[in-house]
Amino acid sequence: MNFKEIHIGKLIRARVDELDIDNSRIINFLKLPLEEIEKMYTQDDISVGFLLRWSKLLEYDFFRIYSHHLILYAPPSNNLKIESSLSTTLPVFRKNIYSQELIAFILEQINSGEMTKQQVIDEYRIPKTTLHRWELKYSSNKPQPNDLKK
Repeated sequence: MNFKEIHIGKLIRARVDELDIDNSRIINFLKLPLEEIEKMYTQDDISVGFLLRWSKLLEYDFFRIYSHHLILYAPPSNNLKIESSLSTTLPVFRKNIYSQELIAFILEQINSGEMTKQQVIDEYRIPKTTLHRWELKYSSNKPQPNDLKK
């Protein structure tokens, strides 16, 4: 998965194909003609309202793809004190929460040779110690809890 270049229409189409959902069900759920739905498959971005509907219909959180993009590519804030003193009515999320999918993506980049550890640290701004912990914790050579019982 390329979290840098997101073509949401292609991803939605792939999920529709995976689930083998009938076009009539999609038409009824989205309340759109087939031509509009086919057009969405070719778009690299769609409205949030339709993305929410697609997420519900296809039982997949497409928003998480964009969250991963922000975690990997959004510049870190230099104004932490300013941000923490501002009051907001919006929910506040921690930027540095890495999902299992994101950790797997990054470790795959290293294991496949696409990126070096230093490139990952530089490009994604992941601390060296965090990367080291991930490698220890998710190493394929590490015995799993179930293996120890045998």
